[in-house]
Amino acid sequence: MVRDAVLQNRTNRLKLADRCYHWRTISKGLSIGYRRGGGTGTWYVRTIKNGKRTLRALGKADDFQEADGAEILNFGQAQNAARDMAHELATRRTLYTVNDALNHYLEWFKAERRSYDKTKGTVDRLIRPKLGKYQLAELTPDIIRRWRDGLVRPSDKPDRLRARRATANRVLTVLKAALNHAWRNDKVESDGAWRRVGPYQRVDAPKIRYLSVDESQRLVNACEPDFRLLVQAALYCGARYGELIAASVKDYHPDAKILMLTHTKNGKPRAVPLTVEGDAFFSRVAAGKEPGSRLFTRENGEHWKASDQVRRMAAACERAGLEKVRFHDLRHSYGSALAMAGVPLQVIAHVLGHSDTRITERHYAHLSPSFVADAVRGSLPDLGAHKGDNVIPIKRE
Repeated sequence: MVRDAVLQNRTNRLKLADRCYHWRTISKGLSIGYRRGGGTGTWYVRTIKNGKRTLRALGKADDFQEADGAEILNFGQAQNAARDMAHELATRRTLYTVNDALNHYLEWFKAERRSYDKTKGTVDRLIRPKLGKYQLAELTPDIIRRWRDGLVRPSDKPDRLRARRATANRVLTVLKAALNHAWRNDKVESDGAWRRVGPYQRVDAPKIRYLSVDESQRLVNACEPDFRLLVQAALYCGARYGELIAASVKDYHPDAKILMLTHTKNGKPRAVPLTVEGDAFFSRVAAGKEPGSRLFTRENGEHWKASDQVRRMAAACERAGLEKVRFHDLRHSYGSALAMAGVPLQVIAHVLGHSDTRITERHYAHLSPSFVADAVRGSLPDLGAHKGDNVIPIKRE
């Protein structure tokens, strides 16, 4: 038992400064603290391991009442409680598994993020079967690296291999997010095991499929009538499928000529300005409908579901004589058309709902006729090298 002339004596403790922690180390990485906020003081335990600190309250100090060993503790009892709590925490960390981390992360994700079903599907299919039973404390970089490599089936086609590695990178991101969530909540002492495993390099070069005006018209004409409206809407505003099927009539504002998308991927509403043609389209779609009803419904009046677009897009592409086009490619077509018209990438990022311009640049910078050229020409000084040059090129006959 560690002794301390100040902390173990109530008279001396009451002379300490208010609202300040007063610490005494009782073993390596384990300290007991006392803090008073105007009344009875409180005992605290602090642990430090691998540079990470945890702080927890132990109970009230015996400043004015005799210790009972439960709610009111003297200095010696507080030390015992600190050691017991440190042991319990270490035991709990040891038993905490990857499955536990995934469960807690998905609970948080469902409350705080969108695309829960997609993320849960990734977790259940690609992470749990191989890693779920491991305790976080026993994970090593080699274990995680072998799991990551196991997601990539060998392929003799470079594009196929690149795509598989890109998919493995996305799944690794989900795993790391879950493990970091556990680490931040003090379920494991160190994040080193997964922090030292990086993604595959040079595999995420975007391959953007976008439609020409002629291809867009052919696709629209080949769609079933109810689905045709969704395709046209995506081409007019660049919205995701999920954003469109959740849009209500009240989200269209004819006076401002905008569509307000509220059910977005990042949870932040965004306003999309509409062209004259786009505004006329949404005006026709919204006509005669109640403000709270959905803008787009199936022919039978039912709401569109999460994957209803997949087979309908495939069928429309076949009828239109187009190579396979995903619904998301309509969003790319919208962004590409803006880029090729010279719209600044910052504006494109805003209307597409990108958090910054990095994604926008990766996808559309090469299509912008002036983005790179204007940046270079506007930044370099005029060196005057051409002035006074008396060399005249000889024209060859």
